[in-house]
Amino acid sequence: MVEDFKRRFWVCLGLTVPILALSPMLQMWAGVDWRFPGDVWILTVLGTAVYLYGGRPFLTGARDEIADRRPGMMTLVALAISVAFVYSIAVVFGLEGNLFFWETATLIDLMLVGHWVEMRSVMGASRALEELARLMPDEAHRLTASGETEDVPTAALRPGDRILVKASEKVPADGTVLEGTSAVNQAALTGESVPVEKAPGDDLIAGSVNGTGALTVEVTKTGADAYLNQVVTLVREAQASKSRTQDLANRAAFYLTVTAITVGALTFAGWLLLADVPLSFVIERAVTVMVIACPHALGLAIPLVVAVSTSISARNGLLVRDRAAFERARDLDTLVFDKTGTLTEGRFGVTDVLPAPGVAEDDLLTTAAAVEGGSEHPIAAGVVRSARDRGLALPDVSGFEAMTGKGVRAVVGGETVEVLSPGALADAGVGVPDALRQRGDALGREGQTVVWVVRGGALLGALALADVVRPESKEAIDRLHDLGLTAVMLTGDKREVAEHVARQLEIDRVIAEVLPDQKSAVIRALQAEGRVVAMTGDGVNDAPALATADVGLAVGAGTDVAVETADVVLVKSDPRAAVRVIALARATYRKMVQNLWWAAGYNVVAIPLAAGALAPWGVILSPAVGAVLMSLSTVVVAVNARRLSVD
Repeated sequence: MVEDFKRRFWVCLGLTVPILALSPMLQMWAGVDWRFPGDVWILTVLGTAVYLYGGRPFLTGARDEIADRRPGMMTLVALAISVAFVYSIAVVFGLEGNLFFWETATLIDLMLVGHWVEMRSVMGASRALEELARLMPDEAHRLTASGETEDVPTAALRPGDRILVKASEKVPADGTVLEGTSAVNQAALTGESVPVEKAPGDDLIAGSVNGTGALTVEVTKTGADAYLNQVVTLVREAQASKSRTQDLANRAAFYLTVTAITVGALTFAGWLLLADVPLSFVIERAVTVMVIACPHALGLAIPLVVAVSTSISARNGLLVRDRAAFERARDLDTLVFDKTGTLTEGRFGVTDVLPAPGVAEDDLLTTAAAVEGGSEHPIAAGVVRSARDRGLALPDVSGFEAMTGKGVRAVVGGETVEVLSPGALADAGVGVPDALRQRGDALGREGQTVVWVVRGGALLGALALADVVRPESKEAIDRLHDLGLTAVMLTGDKREVAEHVARQLEIDRVIAEVLPDQKSAVIRALQAEGRVVAMTGDGVNDAPALATADVGLAVGAGTDVAVETADVVLVKSDPRAAVRVIALARATYRKMVQNLWWAAGYNVVAIPLAAGALAPWGVILSPAVGAVLMSLSTVVVAVNARRLSVD
């Protein structure tokens, strides 16, 4: 359609030049006389060609609108150009008056170029699907049974195939890394600005960009099951879904059309009956009213914002499944977070290192991690991970032994080192300084797991472990408070554990020791308090609560975006994304309101001017000027929509 309007515009513009040159009225204004026998008939043929060829989209559009009993912009444009054209034909065949072929031609030219520019703007705003489609490479390097590589179309890949992803190449399919390490840029898919390190066993998303290392990958998902295709599907559904605000815009456009036709008719009758002016002036006023009141901008006010908003969402890893629910997010006053896996990472980590007098923190952590390296227990994994995060080198150990219910022991540097539970420490009779014991007991009462480290019978100190709080969680809660919302933590964990996390993050309210099947009842209780509630969870055990909430946000979907109970799927396991949804919903609504006010409000001034309210003072708008103003209002709406952004 963009190309069609472009082609019609250039053809009609070429025909308009001789129409302007042959128009008697314009020759009179220019002070020239280019009249010759038969010029009127040439003018009539050219004017008819522009009307039928250039005006065709508006005439057929008007026919469809009238058939649907929804007269709108096309009806007004078709009526305006038809009145001007039919009047000019009548003048050619003897009616006294002025030829309006030049007005018809310039009006059609301006409407065509307006639609052309507008559609380019719409395409620019709706480019999310195009951008996503471009992320996929056309070919992949598939590995054969003999280890050779063959280049095949991406569409030919099947689950189980092994592929080679070279440095700086795009990943052609979802898969799991078999060999190699590299930093992979997933920014276009998840919004992560920092490349993510990938090693054997890690998942890869199709469309992400490999860094400097080569990766051998086993394909796990292709076609409709692939992450990128599911994203494309969700984006398409979101763009196609109707906005509640769009219904208001549609009703306003309908009433504006009726108003324009009514005011146009009253303008015609008023000037004809009450003023001593030529019929051509009367027709010009009526035509200008209908042109300037075209609800073009009103019809685009909401769809353009929806398109831009959806595009921004997709680029930031916010996948909108339910447009109406997304719009409800602007009214939220309470955001409920699931704790494990949302605010925390769902894995143990060392929160406190409590060395005995004379012992260095790093020495304590290094020794404990060396011993725990032989265990597969989650606590052991947390100790080892914390030591590695600090960049500590672990010494060799020997004689590792797991003591059921007590802890572990091994020989480090020729000495026996034990990592013991508090009970096992008491049984061993190891002396503990009072201050250190009190600190360890306090951490235990907060729900943290405390282990004690003994070397050669002497206490080295203690380590406290807990579910690691995501570094992004505090920023998410701070942003939430800046938006004026209440943060609630909903968890099945013990109250002591939950309150410890809540104190770190400054969460307003804690609801702990809740079973998964009770979470939806908690959401209903919050709603009964008059709150508008969003639930943020992993989309699996939180499914009932996600469905009950006013807005359900599935966090940490990874490569599985088909979370049926969520209204918005957040690709990254980052609680800040949940807050970003609310901020984007509010920014989107503000843009919609701004566009509606402009698109409808400018008519309050424009229609009276078009009708000739200031004609006694010499202010008269021609249909061409009306078309320019109408097109300008559309451009303002389009530019305003594209300025939508969210921090």
